[in-house]
Amino acid sequence: MTQELDLDAVIRRRIRGLRLARGWSLDALAARCHLSPSTLSRLETGHRRIALDQLVPIARALDTSLDQLVESPEDEDVVIRPQPSSTPGLTTWLLSSERALHGMTVAKMRILPGRPPAPERLAVHPGRDWFTVLSGTARLHLGERVVVVEAGQAAQFSTMVPHAIVAQGGPVEILTVLDHDGERAHLQSDDGPSA
Repeated sequence: MTQELDLDAVIRRRIRGLRLARGWSLDALAARCHLSPSTLSRLETGHRRIALDQLVPIARALDTSLDQLVESPEDEDVVIRPQPSSTPGLTTWLLSSERALHGMTVAKMRILPGRPPAPERLAVHPGRDWFTVLSGTARLHLGERVVVVEAGQAAQFSTMVPHAIVAQGGPVEILTVLDHDGERAHLQSDDGPSA
């Protein structure tokens, strides 16, 4: 019984925290999940028992899943222990605890110097990519254009332009945030990861 009460308290805090993080009042969330503001207030404060038929519309309104609202706090692993994935000239560490969490994947890449990519190897996919250079110098190929990005700098670009990231003058390490299409194109291609 105590575990159930503890989980109820966690769920209540998650609902309130997500609502406040979005800057929503009780009225705003209530309108989105078709509950009365007083019902929502009583749910958040523990003065009303949480029912599954209320949690589903609340989760939808907060743009989260029912699983994320009700998962046990003991199951959360705070520390991510990334395992390297290597192909010739590239090592990738996934830093997201789940692939494409909220539509985004965070990865660290170590790219070794080599020949510039052949034009037919430049990736194209919907969306936008973002990366920052942790060490070294990256050369970003955007179609016919080449942009040099140095340590401490970041780049963001439309991925509908043929693109590739290569090392210039030595190894380069980048931290990248990819949307679902970028993750599929760069981390799950038939040839393995590509930068």
